[in-house]
Amino acid sequence: MTQAVLFQSPRAAGIQASEQCAAKAERTTSFSTYLAKLWVLEHLKKHGPTSGEDLVDGMKAAGHIPHDDRAFGPVFQSLARDGHIRKYGYAERAKGHGTAGGVIWRIVR
Repeated sequence: MTQAVLFQSPRAAGIQASEQCAAKAERTTSFSTYLAKLWVLEHLKKHGPTSGEDLVDGMKAAGHIPHDDRAFGPVFQSLARDGHIRKYGYAERAKGHGTAGGVIWRIVR
């Protein structure tokens, strides 16, 4: 007998929510997850390890502006999952209201 899963893991629910946020950003704004990923890769190649917060600020300054900053999550998630970037360390957060340390990302060579 197989038992039905009644709920997703918190991680799976978070990934699903962030992907829905990015999809909405692409539907309702000029935001492109693909172009944002290219921007991150170019920035990391040129400037080296950089905090996620600085990368988000840079993407926004370059015109990659979603309706909600949570749409940037899938940018980092897919680049990391596909082996293009990796966590390099942690930085003190400038945003996040007391949440855990911010991630510093680096390009995988």
